[in-house]
Amino acid sequence: MGQAAYRVRQFFAALTAPLVRRDAGMVASLLTPAQQALFRRMSAPDRRHALRVYQALVAQRPQPQDLLVAALLHDVGKAAGPPPLWVRVAVVLLERWAPRWLDRLSAGDPRGWRRPFILYQRHAEIGAEWAAQAGCSPLTVALIRRHHDPLGLPESEEDCLLALLQQADGQA
Repeated sequence: MGQAAYRVRQFFAALTAPLVRRDAGMVASLLTPAQQALFRRMSAPDRRHALRVYQALVAQRPQPQDLLVAALLHDVGKAAGPPPLWVRVAVVLLERWAPRWLDRLSAGDPRGWRRPFILYQRHAEIGAEWAAQAGCSPLTVALIRRHHDPLGLPESEEDCLLALLQQADGQA
């Protein structure tokens, strides 16, 4: 029940948290113009979530720029087909209680009524491709691509940064 309560709180925080001018300034200071254009592609709730992930990381200690850029852009691939609210809710529930069914819903070409599920499940790969096109570093691209991948014991610097990103993403 703890995960469900967390998701409910996350949902209402996403709906109500304002984007403020200082956030726009911070984004402009960290991201290139092409990367800022990607950030602006995201829905307002996804931008607010990205800012919370970023803030969670910088609150811990100074972080490498590659990680901070990944924090701001990790969900940009969702803009390929912004999932309706019911799909987001369904994905969270299916991830928890019926992951195999979600895998079946998310397979194949992204068309028809399953399109939002397929794009949602592929958003990390889509976002990584867009980030590479926008000039993000290979490390940032890798972090975006892998941000939902299971991670065992970190074996490299990339794995350590990914663990930090995943932890902040799970709490924001």
